[in-house]
Amino acid sequence: MTVSASSSTATPISGEAVLTVRGLGKSFGGRTLFAAVDLDVCAGEALCLMGPSGTGKTTFLRCLVGFERADAGEVASLGSVLHASATPMRFRGEARRLRQRVGMVFQGCHLFAHRTVLANVMEGPVYVQGVPAIEAERHARRLLEQMDVAHRAAAFPHELSGGEQQRVALARALAVGPAVLLLDEPTSALDDERVGKLSELLASFVHEGLAIVAVTHDAAFANALGARVARLGSHGLDEGKYEGKHEGRRG
Repeated sequence: MTVSASSSTATPISGEAVLTVRGLGKSFGGRTLFAAVDLDVCAGEALCLMGPSGTGKTTFLRCLVGFERADAGEVASLGSVLHASATPMRFRGEARRLRQRVGMVFQGCHLFAHRTVLANVMEGPVYVQGVPAIEAERHARRLLEQMDVAHRAAAFPHELSGGEQQRVALARALAVGPAVLLLDEPTSALDDERVGKLSELLASFVHEGLAIVAVTHDAAFANALGARVARLGSHGLDEGKYEGKHEGRRG
């Protein structure tokens, strides 16, 4: 099984840093969410960010791909660098290039409402990467099969359950063959059986070289991925120091 949608994309070597963060910081209304964050995530590695709600974990993920602009620092992946200090035009260009290497699945899924499930998954490979439609469709159908939603290929997002939308969003993110996958509460809309299947599938992707950074409250999910566990703070990133990493799933 491969998560790459394009044969022209070089596969990172396991152990190679595919996401590098230096000095990343963000504040809102005088309140520091996180500051001076330094981070390296390697191919074939998973990192789970845990901790109480409202501590900036989702904002941190969004800053990693330029959906929000950090106040300071930079993010790099395989030659693409996003500078918080860049001019607005340059920042937008850097963010677009970085998103070729770093994919994100939002908690709200953010599927294109006017497109079918299959068209959603084909969108990036066809319109961003220039993959021929026939090849993109074959790959999209394989991913939907892996996510156990192949039977929903012709459906529209409003016809899907929350769990189905989440799995389609995951397939869409994987379709462009990212080196790094960012996940915001990936198990929140899934029952226990689906969580187990998703954990197993993502663990297989990690084994094959995908790097994952996930925000989660699900300790069992983090354990299944064999993930490093960390929490954000005003003094950077603290790894292995969060007692809540043993908390159970939240309803």
